[in-house]
Amino acid sequence: MLVNASRSPVWRHALLRRVAAPSLQLLARHQSSKANDEQALKAARKLNDKLQENWKGSILTYEQLKPKTLSPSNDAYLIDVREPNEVMQGSIPSSVNLPLSVLANSLNLNAEAFRSQHGFDKPGKSQEIVFYCRSGKRSASASDIARRNGYENIINYEGSWLDWVSREGGRKNPSA
Repeated sequence: MLVNASRSPVWRHALLRRVAAPSLQLLARHQSSKANDEQALKAARKLNDKLQENWKGSILTYEQLKPKTLSPSNDAYLIDVREPNEVMQGSIPSSVNLPLSVLANSLNLNAEAFRSQHGFDKPGKSQEIVFYCRSGKRSASASDIARRNGYENIINYEGSWLDWVSREGGRKNPSA
């Protein structure tokens, strides 16, 4: 008597292993990565909360900035985060240029490499740093980047170049 192979218990068990095993492996893999994704997401949220904790982005007005430009201090930096071609239009007196496009990488350079690349000393983590740009948007981003890189005394000149020029009557920095 011939036995139908598809009805044989041994054959059915072997067939199930071949078909079901890969599906179970995918399910197990999906569940394990899903758990890791949830853990990673939880860790990322916790880190973000810590970064946002006590983050009070200080803002500077023209009236507060003007005296700083008249008598600059070695303990404070006024950093223009515009690109060099924008700085050619003029800059605020006593400012140095450090474009936003290179800011994050530059803040991670050692002091010697920073000075070599930018022509001025790298700011210390606790030194006052005032950022400005054209209208205040990039300087806010620069403030955030510096904060995330461990700088503590960060101030954003929110009005930035447009505010400065409107209040100074269009005068440009003669050294720019």
